[in-house]
Order: sequence, then structure tokens, then C-alpha cells
Amino acid sequence: MNPTTRLVITASTLILLGACGAPPATTTKAPTTALPPSSAINPADAARNEAVAVYLKMWSVFFSAGSTSDWQSPTLGQHAVGTALNKLTDGLRRDRDRGVVTKGEPTHDTSVSSMEPPVDPKKVVVRDCSDSSNALKYRADNGERVGNTPGGRQRIDAIVEKQPDGVWKVSDFGVHEVGSCD
Repeated sequence: MNPTTRLVITASTLILLGACGAPPATTTKAPTTALPPSSAINPADAARNEAVAVYLKMWSVFFSAGSTSDWQSPTLGQHAVGTALNKLTDGLRRDRDRGVVTKGEPTHDTSVSSMEPPVDPKKVVVRDCSDSSNALKYRADNGERVGNTPGGRQRIDAIVEKQPDGVWKVSDFGVHEVGSCD
């Protein structure tokens, strides 16, 4: 007997017992988990969380594409648009032209420095103190490290904007020199 059949028999048995004068069966209703009304969700908190998440995803996708200097990776446009997307693809293209790949990923220490407008933001500025010590350039042909710069902590400021379709994307960013956030 399958579970659906058992349920039907159980329900039928309860109905028959009720019809024969048996005491009514007591049932307990499972608690419901209701979502808060949409007005209860704080748009500023939602924007802050989404902007930081998209910013971090952008860098993750960029460094993944950097492992082969794939400047045409379709994943780059999932989290970046406009000037930010151009900076990402241009950097990867330059690396490919020089025969350079990136190994590793930096770490991030992000915060939100501003949101516009403050109540229901459409633009969020993310500040990051990224450490590039574990994301370095290597020659693609022989694996030798390029240069002797050890990487390090550097400030990054990024603009993350809600697009007309409601999706958040990084629209611009500026990476400062190593040592800029110490």
C-alpha cells in the first residue's frame, strides 16, 4: 500500500467513526510559518546585503576567469556592468596578451560607506580592504611568477547600483595602491 492510499483509508476511517457516533477526533494544526509582510523588510538592509554580496561575487568570477585570463568569460557580466565590466575585461585582455594568468584569490574586508537614497537605496558604495597577497600573476607558459611584488592590503571603492530590471550590479570601482588601507 502506498502512502497516499494509507492517507485516504485513514481519512475515510475517521469520517466513518464520526458518522457512527464516536467521539470527534482531535486534530492539532501544524504551526504556520508566515513570511513577514513586504513592508516589514527593511529596504536599506536588503540593499546593503545585496550590494556587498554582488561585489564579492564579481571579484570571485573575475579571479576565476583570471586563472586563464579569459577576458570573454560570460560570467563577468553577471555581476558587473558599464565601467566596472570594461575594467575587468580590459585587465584580463592585457594579461592574456602578455601571457599572464592569476593564481589564487584575494581576501576581502568590506563595509558600506554610503547608500542613496538612504531609505530605499538604488546606489550603494562598498569600501573594501582587500588583501592580494594570495592572488599573484604568473606566466602562463612556464608558471614563473611575474615580478616580485608580494601583493598586500589595498583599498577598493566600488559603486553598486540597482539596475532597471531590479538586479544589483557593480557599475564602477577603483583599486588603490598596496598599503592604502593599512
